[in-house]
Amino acid sequence: MNTTTAQGTRANSATRVAFQGERGAFSEEAALRLLGEGIALVPRPTFESLFAAVGEGAADFALAPVENTLAGSVQRSYDLLLEGALHIVAEVIIPVRHCLVGCRGSSLDSIRTVESHPVALAQCERFFAAHARLRRVTADDTAGSVAEIVRRADPTRAAIAGRRAAEFYGGVILREGVEDDRENYTRFVLLAPVPEVREGADKLSLVMTLPDGLGALCAALAPFARRRVDLLKIESRPVKAEPWSYHIFLDLRASLLEADTAEALAELRERAASVRVLGCYPSARANEAEGLARLKD
Repeated sequence: MNTTTAQGTRANSATRVAFQGERGAFSEEAALRLLGEGIALVPRPTFESLFAAVGEGAADFALAPVENTLAGSVQRSYDLLLEGALHIVAEVIIPVRHCLVGCRGSSLDSIRTVESHPVALAQCERFFAAHARLRRVTADDTAGSVAEIVRRADPTRAAIAGRRAAEFYGGVILREGVEDDRENYTRFVLLAPVPEVREGADKLSLVMTLPDGLGALCAALAPFARRRVDLLKIESRPVKAEPWSYHIFLDLRASLLEADTAEALAELRERAASVRVLGCYPSARANEAEGLARLKD
């Protein structure tokens, strides 16, 4: 199966996409949803190794989570995006549906501990409140937790993860839909070593720093406001070694292919201390989370 990537190349078995976590993770699901089944998946154990994968030659693209509708922004991704030189060329949004997964022979009555990534555990508070006897154990990864409980074959242990992880490792789904809120989505961005603005790109991500002074942020946003450019998100992260100074990340409904956007950026560069475009790419709508965000020619 071949799928066109954000850079116009064919995504097939030769196209390597790195993601954080073990096989079966939600990140793997996002990569396949965005680029199709015909890609080579490159699991990476940490965010640091994920963002280093392209530069090391281990992958052609990296797929990083940046935001969850319940847990908020993935701050480590923002920090590493800032520290590195990768460019956003696409995004995808997937629904996060948590399952309670055990080994063969286990049941809801037999389990005593449940392990998973701390964010996944926190998204299942109602389940744990209803089963107060269960002890939570934090782990590095949802899919990795399933791999571990299947390997140990201990009917007293279970994990919280997605259906894909349960199927991949041969776990038994003991309960589906254990998340507190069905409106649980995670947004991922596809990162490439060189920028690419394709026809249809309608989302612009950038990061800036501002000079000291009253109303600096208002002045920086004014060029976009005057042109009625929609501000989708604003996020700040501390500037290292400069207390109380911040990098300000913006997501805008805009395209570098439009004259208004180019003019607004030119004005912004005059008002900001620094501006870096992180990417201009096709957006993924929340209602495309069931599979409509696949990149197309």
